[in-house]
Amino acid sequence: MESQPYHDLNSLEKSLWAAEAAKILCSAIFVSHRDPKEAIPNSVLSCTGLRGQGMDVFTEIEIDKDSKEVKISLQDGPIRTARFYGDQGCIILPLDAKDVFFQTVKVETSLGDPSKQDWPMGDMQPEKTLPREVEKGKLQGAVEAAFQDPESKTAAFLVVYKGQIIAECYGQGVDKDTQLESWSMGKSITATLIGMLINEGQFGLWDPALIPEWKIRDDPRSDIRIADLLRMSSGLKFSGMRDPPQTFDHDVPDHDYVYCGAVDVFQFSVNKPLEYPPNTIGRYRNCDPLSLGYIIKRTVTAMGENYLTWPQKILFDRIGIRKQVIETDPYGNFIMTGFDYGTARNWARLGLLYLQDGIWMEERILPEDFVEFVSTPAPAWEEPVYGGLFRINGTGRWNLPREAFYMSGAGGQWTIVVPSYNLVIVRMGHRKGAIAGEKSLNRAIDKLMKAIPAEA
Repeated sequence: MESQPYHDLNSLEKSLWAAEAAKILCSAIFVSHRDPKEAIPNSVLSCTGLRGQGMDVFTEIEIDKDSKEVKISLQDGPIRTARFYGDQGCIILPLDAKDVFFQTVKVETSLGDPSKQDWPMGDMQPEKTLPREVEKGKLQGAVEAAFQDPESKTAAFLVVYKGQIIAECYGQGVDKDTQLESWSMGKSITATLIGMLINEGQFGLWDPALIPEWKIRDDPRSDIRIADLLRMSSGLKFSGMRDPPQTFDHDVPDHDYVYCGAVDVFQFSVNKPLEYPPNTIGRYRNCDPLSLGYIIKRTVTAMGENYLTWPQKILFDRIGIRKQVIETDPYGNFIMTGFDYGTARNWARLGLLYLQDGIWMEERILPEDFVEFVSTPAPAWEEPVYGGLFRINGTGRWNLPREAFYMSGAGGQWTIVVPSYNLVIVRMGHRKGAIAGEKSLNRAIDKLMKAIPAEA
């Protein structure tokens, strides 16, 4: 959605965008450990509602490092607050609330010191020369291309070939341990957790979605399947960024409201009516992955597991990720559609899991055919660009084979899997550089593909 001239925003919009700005800045400071002077122009002022604005848009920015809070107000708008809650990251407080409505928890890893374990379970990398078939000069050229344009705001560029990190470089103030804003790449984590529950026999890919609100007699939503939600083809009525403003219930699209509304995002999503028959229209809408998140929470809780620690235990610890920050709404529901933070190496590990067809260390983590499902064009989409909470290179967006599929997040966050080249490519950046960042990455990919031969 294009940003409006600031003075055209009404009081509700000012409140919502101030809330989102407070959250983004809070996470930048307390999760990513960025300097506010860098984060405000490069991330905060690039969030949806403030895009194209300058510092004069703010009446107040207050950063309290003792209470780990950020307060922001826009002209003639209310002060909105986001607070850091440890392993749950930063959370927007509702206007009249002084705290969140759930018990936060510490998320611990069972893994040891990463400096004493080999990649990919740790960070140790044996002294190895590049594989003979990789051309060093062209590989270095790819790295340089990723960072060459300062307008791209590239924060990280990492390449894994045949399981080995062959290129890794970071921008100013960033290193291998920096938890970077990842945005909608988190949707692919939702897909992964759903796949793991399918693999454990909790439900099937083609089963009706396990949502009690949809099981009322003659409710047409009862026909929505797990697969439809993964494909963003549920048909739920949920306004998006390109819809006309008169269709917005809260003066901003539903797609954005779940980020800044400080509401129960699961209840907000699953209580939307049906607009189209399931699996007939493919649209990029946050309601579908959030409905899957609701299924995950209900299933995990019924299993007797702690919902907030379960992803670390069941997924991240198994693939060498010691910390991945997944933020929540004030009710303790993961907002994996966008409020998530991970390192470039974390995302490389997740990409490697998919490159290996869902197998890790000879253990099948994802069910057979699941990787094929998420990387195959969803039939309800007009163009072959979306699979199952993964995007697809079906129109040749990237200088890569059409088989490539990828996790994608706002602001230039990409984890690309290229099976025929045995490659995982991770590029992360600050949101202001999104347009330039895509061009830079495509130039880097072009050079990279000349450095590495296709698999025989």
